[in-house]
Amino acid sequence: DSDDPFLSGAQANHSYNIDCGGAADFTSAFGRRWLADRFFSAGGNAGMVAEPHRFPQPQERTLRFFPPASAGKSSCYSLPLAPGRYYLRVFSVYDNYDSKLRSPSFDVSAAATLVLSFRSPWPETAARYGAYSDLIFPASSDAEAATDVCFYSLSTDAPVVASIEVAPVHPLAYDGATTGADVVLVNYGRLTCGNGLFGPGFTNDSDAFSRVWQAGTDFRNNDLTYDAITAGGRKIFGSNQPPNYFPTKMYRSAVTTGGDASKEIEYLMPVDTRMSYMVWLHFAEIDAGVRAPGQRVFDVMLAGRNVTRIDIFKQVGGFTAFKWTYIVENLTSSTMSVRLVPVVGRPILCGLENYAMVPLETRTVPHQAAAMKALKDSLKIPARMGWNGDPCAPRTWDAWEGVTCHPGNKGLVITQLDLASQGLKGFIADEISYLTDLELEL
Repeated sequence: DSDDPFLSGAQANHSYNIDCGGAADFTSAFGRRWLADRFFSAGGNAGMVAEPHRFPQPQERTLRFFPPASAGKSSCYSLPLAPGRYYLRVFSVYDNYDSKLRSPSFDVSAAATLVLSFRSPWPETAARYGAYSDLIFPASSDAEAATDVCFYSLSTDAPVVASIEVAPVHPLAYDGATTGADVVLVNYGRLTCGNGLFGPGFTNDSDAFSRVWQAGTDFRNNDLTYDAITAGGRKIFGSNQPPNYFPTKMYRSAVTTGGDASKEIEYLMPVDTRMSYMVWLHFAEIDAGVRAPGQRVFDVMLAGRNVTRIDIFKQVGGFTAFKWTYIVENLTSSTMSVRLVPVVGRPILCGLENYAMVPLETRTVPHQAAAMKALKDSLKIPARMGWNGDPCAPRTWDAWEGVTCHPGNKGLVITQLDLASQGLKGFIADEISYLTDLELEL
């Protein structure tokens, strides 16, 4: 039981672990319930990786692919989510499942916003072993509307996905009061600095939002030396608290500098210079030898700029979680340096998160979107025309064949339908009357 509505049980009704291409539901070795995707997917074909023995988890071995000749330019998973914010994790893998020796190019959207792009050729490790991508996004404020996760084919490539996981996130998490309704946070690195990888679905460690924390060793500047430090079994205060519920395990260990006390800690994070980034740094003073303010002080340098000075003990005392966040803008390099520079003693770091802030795209006005879906049913629109997801968004894709959209006063509106020579059979639904901006061609 909890006084926090997020923990009172309601979130369990909107958590889904979807095994794409899977034929039957199952429970994983970590006790997670996985659902076959037949009730969520708009079509496509089920497949299997070429070498299943290299994938330890069942949901990583099956996949669903969407040939554009039969599935159209867009194919979507429709998720019945209540209004709110959600954590989405997607596992994509190629592993030469189609014997063509060429990984596909495609885009992915959530909340009608382009969030992920895959371009051929994939990095070798991603193509052979797969890659997890995750983000935090707002679901539709329309309680009757499902949320779509859509895959868009480039050229003749078939998008492919192996698993989709969705879990609710507290509405105020990650500065949700100011950014939650308007921004998708795409993970460019969520690191635990003193642990190996952990999180639901991979270990028996808990995380209230189902986040997975990656070991930070691959992101360190290896020209520097590092030492590990742990809390030695001491209790950590202030972790796993609303609204972010950062896990206690992350704060029980950390890295500090090795060798010369004047050395720095540096992590090198991949970024896209076109976007701004929300950076979260996690600290805890877990050295029992630090007993007063001023004994461990260091500066935080982001992308070469000194942005703050940290004294953990002064802020929260010992063995207590402390988090700090900052928005980085106007980047000029594809790698962002995160440096902790000593002032007194050695710097220390428990965890690091880096999220691209992707503005939520404008969507089709709700009554016109509903009208288009009614037309899809009444006209028996074939799958090859790609009528899935939002009719007009993302704007970079004209995914609904024969549909033209333009900005309106309250969102995107449908201005033209060209359905000639499609061999359609059916009738025009009455809901077409809601398409008040339409110039119809039949």
